[in-house]
Amino acid sequence: MKKYYVYILTNKVNTVLYIGITNNIERRIYEHKNKLISGFSSKYNLNKLIYIQEFLSVDDAISNEKKLKGWTRKRKIELIELNNPKWNDLGTVL
Repeated sequence: MKKYYVYILTNKVNTVLYIGITNNIERRIYEHKNKLISGFSSKYNLNKLIYIQEFLSVDDAISNEKKLKGWTRKRKIELIELNNPKWNDLGTVL
C-alpha cells in the first residue's frame, strides 16, 4: 500500500518553516538536504526535517497539507513542539 507524508522543514536556526508533501520521504529529504531542486527550500537552506505525518490516502495528505499551510506560525510551532520539542532533525533517522 502506498504511503504519503506531510512534512515540515526548517533551517539551521529554525527561522523559516516549509510544509510539503511526498510519497517517498527518504528521497524527498535527500533532495532537500542536497539542494537538488531549486526553489523556496533551497533558497532558504531548509534541510532540517522537524515534523512528519504519514497518510494512506493522497487526498487525506493533501487536505492536511493545505490545513497546516493555513495555520498561523504560532500554531505550527505548537504542533512541532508537541511532537518534537527539541526540534531535532528527524531526517537523520530515515
